[in-house]
Amino acid sequence: MIDEISLKILKILQKRARVPNVEVARQVGLAPSAVLERIRKLEKQGIIEGYEVRLNPQFFDRGLVAFLTVKTNERADDVEIGKKLAYRPKVQEVHYVAGEDAFVVKVRGASLGELERLVREKIKSIEGVRSIKTSIVFTTYKEMSQIPIDEGDGIT
Repeated sequence: MIDEISLKILKILQKRARVPNVEVARQVGLAPSAVLERIRKLEKQGIIEGYEVRLNPQFFDRGLVAFLTVKTNERADDVEIGKKLAYRPKVQEVHYVAGEDAFVVKVRGASLGELERLVREKIKSIEGVRSIKTSIVFTTYKEMSQIPIDEGDGIT
């Protein structure tokens, strides 16, 4: 379980991972050394998995976003298909979902032609993939990787 101070530290780091340790300490009312110790403990426990930099996809000509609904054959090895989907270029997310569909896959690319090649050459070619439905994103209003943390979550 996580105490209230550690939750505050996690919230601060999710908003801005590069915030100086001294600033985190000031915000939570602890010494910088105590904050550093807590952060290291959270990393060791696997609660903090890593730190990321968010890049502007337009700068790298990766503004096209699409979600693919990938259906598999009845006897397909969904674990293997999930792993293969995850290693495909331009794939950002792979989710195994309940219902008729097996996977929802988020891809990002430069153009419709690039997306078509990805689907045709890299995804349809995976053994066990039965069909793919593609939804192109027109506008994104919210996209984040932060985990919502509410007061009371995991508090000891």
